[in-house]
Amino acid sequence: MIKTPLTVNGAELLRVELHRLKTVDRPNVIAAIAEARSHGDLSENAEYDAAKERQGFVEGRIAEVESKLSTAQIIDPKTLDADGRCVFGATVDLEDLASGARVVYQIVGEDEADLKAGKISINSPIARALVGKFAGDVAEVQAPGGVREYEVIDVRYI
Repeated sequence: MIKTPLTVNGAELLRVELHRLKTVDRPNVIAAIAEARSHGDLSENAEYDAAKERQGFVEGRIAEVESKLSTAQIIDPKTLDADGRCVFGATVDLEDLASGARVVYQIVGEDEADLKAGKISINSPIARALVGKFAGDVAEVQAPGGVREYEVIDVRYI
């Protein structure tokens, strides 16, 4: 069985989403289906069709989240001892060698990735280029606009 890496925070977010899906969304969909059924003929009932479609989405997402949590390998970045290497869960300070711009990214699982929050997926090109690098190393990233070089300024496990 393939393990899916998640940070502690990412696993908690999935648990919260699963709880909401089961305790809020699912009952709301069931109520909407019951309401639509009370309107009579189901063959031309758009409300019923929409509620059934929503139910399919909710049940599919519940199954997906449960599957991810059951195969999760939860990693706490604070307990990592990677000797300063870029690894899953690490927070990395980078400098773009072409522009001099500095960015900070945390390498996280696919479900946790949020570029605006500075979290990049372990499967992204930049994360793959960073894994194994130390402070002072240069990572070459194949970007759509060509190769970009980033210097690793600092690696933290927070």
